[in-house]
Amino acid sequence: MLRLLSPFLLLVLFAACQDELPEPTAESRLLTTAEIDRTLYAAVERSGVYHWSGASDELLWSAAMQSDSIFAVGYQPVGFQNIETEMHRIDLTAPQWADARETVIELVLTNERALRPGLSRADLFPMGEPEVLPTLALHFTNPATVRQLRELAEIRYVEPMGYELAPLATNQVENRDAGCDGGPDYNLNPNDYTTIAPNVKQSWHHAASNISGAWAASQGSGVTIAIIDTGASFAQDNLGSQFTAGYSGGRSVQKISTLYSGHWWWRKLDSPNDDCGHGTAMSGFATAPRGNDGNAVGVAYKSNLLAIRAVEDVIISSSNERDGVKNALINAGSRSDVKVISMSIGTPFWSGTVADGVYYANGQGKTILAAAGTSLTWTTWYGVIFPASMNETVAVTGVRDGSGAMDACSNCHEGGDVDFVMVMQRDGDSDRNALTLATSTDQPAYVGGSSAATASVAGIAALVYAQHPGATRQQVYNTLRNHAGFYPNKDNDFGWGIIDAAAAVNDPI
Repeated sequence: MLRLLSPFLLLVLFAACQDELPEPTAESRLLTTAEIDRTLYAAVERSGVYHWSGASDELLWSAAMQSDSIFAVGYQPVGFQNIETEMHRIDLTAPQWADARETVIELVLTNERALRPGLSRADLFPMGEPEVLPTLALHFTNPATVRQLRELAEIRYVEPMGYELAPLATNQVENRDAGCDGGPDYNLNPNDYTTIAPNVKQSWHHAASNISGAWAASQGSGVTIAIIDTGASFAQDNLGSQFTAGYSGGRSVQKISTLYSGHWWWRKLDSPNDDCGHGTAMSGFATAPRGNDGNAVGVAYKSNLLAIRAVEDVIISSSNERDGVKNALINAGSRSDVKVISMSIGTPFWSGTVADGVYYANGQGKTILAAAGTSLTWTTWYGVIFPASMNETVAVTGVRDGSGAMDACSNCHEGGDVDFVMVMQRDGDSDRNALTLATSTDQPAYVGGSSAATASVAGIAALVYAQHPGATRQQVYNTLRNHAGFYPNKDNDFGWGIIDAAAAVNDPI
């Protein structure tokens, strides 16, 4: 709970200093959070990932007012086509883009001054003005602004940026238990690992994907994997001073943060340190060193690591987290050394802000893997979450071992959007998952879910890229697909199935 104290106090101060919500008018009624949640739950259960584009003006405005009053507003010049594939080429300083942006800002400023005379342009931008992508985080409260923006030809989307469903906002324990732990397990089942040279534990879950066979040809050299998650623990030396230990020499690790706390004058960039544990575990699955301290080794143990702290936990929920993920995708997408981006995070709600970041990184040719979802108790019925549901991402989920029909891991989401699966849970024992790095110490931790599967498949993709340095994203995807268990027939729930990493690495492409 100490980790939540500072952001919570900032939020209280922020809310206290905002202008009061406008009185409801004939064209708007401020819905209660209970009313909003009932509508959203019903929509998500009925149709899957929820798009705010289908919300009424009243619902959209109310959701923003019941959170932080920040709206995500995507814009483009009138008549612009194919922004999804052109996102990485956009120059916001070009006249047509500057004109579109100013049209939006002028409309918002005019309407807001009707409620708050003397309002300045800077008062609209609690997170500052963006420099790369055509998405604005705007603070406004006039319900008429929502309606008029949505009628504007330059508008791509208007969304409440920080609304959280009730369980996410009130049940913090459940939220953290879904992905934040990080503690080592001192009672490892000896059948769940093999000790290999120089002295590391290779997790049992590597066997189903023939990781050892792949290592004979590739260990991931020369490839950088970006893990967009909760950061990387400063206390885990296998992601620090020991990252190049043993057989993992000649590579680098970098830890950065794109996650801010607060808004306006309270806005501060958080440390990249992982106080959740989830990001550390994911970095371990993908890149933990093949060292000599007895810890767990990663799939691509010679790949470079870019660990980006963009969220506080596994659910992309707040305005700062959505902005943080977008900026992480910009950062990773713009780097030529990054070939693979892994996101074991998500939400049941589409976010134009995050989607724009995905479009940008996808346009830069990156392979973007995203977790299909591992349920909280309130989403056990749910399908593939966002952003794994996007066409531009490669969705991964986890399955149990065993020789029978494929079976999803406990609470792992499945569905038509899934591309690949990874074995990461013992059949009949949901506590025996895959082994990876804990937040500290040289003792591994059991971690499961679609998160573990995603980061492990990210490592496999890096092995293929390292073996074929000139390969395109599509070539790498095709190679993974062609050497997965269900190919050429895609399964309705588990995609192309389990990848044979050795066969994929040795494919001539």
